[in-house]
Amino acid sequence: MASAPKSPIQKILDPTKIGTWNVVRRPPIENHSLIQGRSREQNSNAFKLHQFKEGVRLRKAVNAITHGKNIFVYHNMRTNQVVYSLTRYLEKHNVLRQLVYHGKKTVPASLRKDMWVPYYSVHFNDAQVGLRAYHLLREFSLQRQLAPPRDMITISDQWLAQRRPRDPEAAKEFDEKYADKVGWLMEKKHRARALMDQKATSVADMAAVLAIQADEIRDGFARRLRGYLTPAARRRRREARKREQALAESQAARVHALEDSLSSGPASVEYKVEETPANTNALPDDLVKVLWADLYDAQFAPAWPDRVRHGELDQSRDHVMPGPHPTSARGSEILADGAFNEKKTVESPAEKTV
Repeated sequence: MASAPKSPIQKILDPTKIGTWNVVRRPPIENHSLIQGRSREQNSNAFKLHQFKEGVRLRKAVNAITHGKNIFVYHNMRTNQVVYSLTRYLEKHNVLRQLVYHGKKTVPASLRKDMWVPYYSVHFNDAQVGLRAYHLLREFSLQRQLAPPRDMITISDQWLAQRRPRDPEAAKEFDEKYADKVGWLMEKKHRARALMDQKATSVADMAAVLAIQADEIRDGFARRLRGYLTPAARRRRREARKREQALAESQAARVHALEDSLSSGPASVEYKVEETPANTNALPDDLVKVLWADLYDAQFAPAWPDRVRHGELDQSRDHVMPGPHPTSARGSEILADGAFNEKKTVESPAEKTV
């Protein structure tokens, strides 16, 4: 008696994590495909350029699945500059566009992935709420660097204590130079370093943005409530929605083609690229999850809204932002919530008897 064919094993792929895969960056294309009106060899420059462009379009299609629901924050190991990304990996043009020129050697010529390390990530349920938070964070960072508060670029006793050299002779010269300059503006190079250091202010900005959004959600921002629209505005909105629908259909077709190419191997495995509760880090309702590389960095903010839950990022040596830390068999635990109240651990019977 012939046995029934086995149903393929289905595996769900996280759309935020596959953007760095070679099969996505360089999608498989048949040799001698028709490119620019001619049949091209896979070693030709036209074939490689076409494959690269197809990889860019495929990455955009994959990122569109969760676009706006996640904000990934990186900081520079040397200068403490902070950049925000809607993708788990850093993109060169997006990073360089966020860096403000403060003088010589303040904006790198290229993106060095070994200098940018994961800082924290924020996860939302509503994409529009996440995009709004992303725009506010970019605006706050730019405003602070272009119009900084005076105390941020003023010489203070604390700044002198941090900058004073350890060598006695150098420390003596340093004290003589800055003896009567407390309250003065810093020199240009020191002012640039102070403005570039956004590591602490970025955390405070995130807490402030989430507090601002609590009022916006209460007023109906997340439900996309709008006032009266003129007939011309309604027509433009209809046309924009048609373009968005056509773009969404083309991106869905690209993702479906990727799923078919991954599932066409000898193993009976069916791959799906979609967002599911198993691979998403968002919490139900209007709660927001923040995952930290170092949980104590959350204390840079004076207070956090009640709807915020804090967790921990997994340890990774890669430049790509990792997922939640598997702290136990239950997966990513919530280590703190609200105004950063740390979770109380349960004492073991041996500890109680001590």
